[in-house]
Amino acid sequence: MPFNIVLIEPEIPNNTGNIGRLALATGSRLHLVKPFGFEIDDKRLKRAGLDYWQHLEVIYYNSTEDFFSKNKDAKMVFLSSHGTESHWDITFYNELFLVFGKESVGLHKNIIEKHRTNLFKISMYSNHIRSLNLANAVSVVVYEGLRQLSVK
Repeated sequence: MPFNIVLIEPEIPNNTGNIGRLALATGSRLHLVKPFGFEIDDKRLKRAGLDYWQHLEVIYYNSTEDFFSKNKDAKMVFLSSHGTESHWDITFYNELFLVFGKESVGLHKNIIEKHRTNLFKISMYSNHIRSLNLANAVSVVVYEGLRQLSVK
């Protein structure tokens, strides 16, 4: 399985549905960390994921503590606009955990501080924007990872 896509406290059901669709298309696993900004049976989530959701491997966690406890030995990278290294510099490999924060504020400060050496950003070429839409950001990173894996 290429990657483990982790969404910590996702807020927008359409983004989560689209990311689920992306996970299935790329053979990745989706990890969803509560609390969510929506109900998991939200029709917007299902609409964005269409009828693919039933085929997707999704793992749910009750909290960030629960997620980190259950995956304490996993190799992880964290994506944030506060990163200093580019996502192009990530060393990708199968089963890597790609961790993304919630739409409104990104990753919690304590996660950023604890994992600063594995913190990456997607480069922006305009001063008029802070970040990309979460579903777009996940797509950019996952497909860069697939590209790098195909070159190796």
